[in-house]
Amino acid sequence: MATKLFIGSLAWTTTDDSLRDFFATVGTVSSANVIVDRDTNRSKGFGFVEMSSDEEAKKAIDELNGKELDGRAIVVNEARPREERPRDGGGGGGNRY
Repeated sequence: MATKLFIGSLAWTTTDDSLRDFFATVGTVSSANVIVDRDTNRSKGFGFVEMSSDEEAKKAIDELNGKELDGRAIVVNEARPREERPRDGGGGGGNRY
């Protein structure tokens, strides 16, 4: 079973490919995604990497947490499940006529 990792403190210049290559040094990477702002297409400074096994994910955390990637010391943790947010239409407030 693949284990998803949260990667924080990424440099703005980090790409999916550079993230994948960095994590490939410790195991088989199933996927690597830098999260980008949909309006500016600029990195939000974090991403996710999915390793092919729990053992490789643990090795990635142990060996790569705090290591430098593209000039920044990155944070590597096991990703938590996404929290569901209420879908109330959100935003705004303001006066409605």
